[in-house]
Amino acid sequence: MTEAVIEVQGLVKDHFSNFLRKRFRALDGLNLKVEKGESFGLLGPNGAGKTTTQKLLLGMLKPTEGSIRVLGKSPGDKEALAKIGFLPENPYFYAYLSASEFLDFFAQLFDMNKNDRKARTKELLELVSLSEAGNRPIRKFSKGMMQRLGIAQALINDPELVFLDEPNSGLDPIGRRDIRNIMLMLKEQGKTIFFNSHMLPDVRDICDQVGVLHRGKMVGQGRVEDICRSGTYKELEDYFMDLINSSEEKYRQSGNATPYHIEREGAQQK
Repeated sequence: MTEAVIEVQGLVKDHFSNFLRKRFRALDGLNLKVEKGESFGLLGPNGAGKTTTQKLLLGMLKPTEGSIRVLGKSPGDKEALAKIGFLPENPYFYAYLSASEFLDFFAQLFDMNKNDRKARTKELLELVSLSEAGNRPIRKFSKGMMQRLGIAQALINDPELVFLDEPNSGLDPIGRRDIRNIMLMLKEQGKTIFFNSHMLPDVRDICDQVGVLHRGKMVGQGRVEDICRSGTYKELEDYFMDLINSSEEKYRQSGNATPYHIEREGAQQK
């Protein structure tokens, strides 16, 4: 029997604007299930709700409605978080630290001893091709180098489940290939990967299944092997565009000019 690592039922997330006195629906009735060892790619246009979904799964936001289980626990559970790695879309770095010091700092958060921290830091710097820059201050890193360091940080605790929000952001073709190879390596190790991306060729190479978000709704979900029968990412691109265009057409035909908000006088932040 397969083991579900992520289970989501009827997930709704509303954001509130006291200034406009309106409630904005970022996610609307999301259902999702990811099995252990699977790689899941969440696709969608900008503003579709992809980052909001990850934040809810990690416990960084609270849902308005619905249920979430991650590694069998509620989002934000400390025991579950110890088994999770996370790279946000816009990671923050302590610019005055070197890459080695930065990774050592994060390793301490997981109660690793000094020798283990040193060995893990060296291993990860080699993995993301930053060995020669290990003692360089992060403030001197390029965008691509910082993205590589962010990947290393996400793996410091050898996680069972890895969340990556646009992991290829800011990378040149060489860096993008390297990150793709790292993700494939994690997949071979049996890690569960959940990531948001606009890079459809990478999604095709890495993912077992994909979901497509549009205007906060999951408008399609399927296994990559069923979508890309010829083995090329073009079929995934066609699948994505067909779903988005179909969903957008239904939205326009509905005559609802403001699908994202629900009028609510005196709405207060929850």
